[in-house]
Amino acid sequence: MNERDFWQLIEACRPATPDPDGDELAAVLTARLGKGPVADVVGFAEQLSWALYRLDRREFGEGLSDDQFLYTRAAVVAAGQEEFERVLGDPERFGPYAEEFVWAEALLYVPDEAYRALTGEEWDRDTRYSYESHANTAGWASA
Repeated sequence: MNERDFWQLIEACRPATPDPDGDELAAVLTARLGKGPVADVVGFAEQLSWALYRLDRREFGEGLSDDQFLYTRAAVVAAGQEEFERVLGDPERFGPYAEEFVWAEALLYVPDEAYRALTGEEWDRDTRYSYESHANTAGWASA
């Protein structure tokens, strides 16, 4: 799955009504990816980790707990590519997500749950980029 396919999938699965915690989005994504193939699940996990890694920067996360920062970054991804790109270009746009505790923790578990649905097994996965807070050392380097 390439980046374009990732964002198209996010957009296709986003509910028409507000989904502040991303639970509905995560459920639809899991159901869709859970139909296979496994390569799509792996590709989704890679693209999700890349998007979260790109948001892992000091100007977005300074002053937030690791969990709050991770779940807030997930909410930005859940908002879709257009909003994701806007936030990347203007860190001020990240503020309302953090201030209003807009989290999409459920998005983080989509690959694991889809993999389990496909294989019946737990997925001990690693992605090229870590989405854990402060993993992007260049994004946290002193100015």
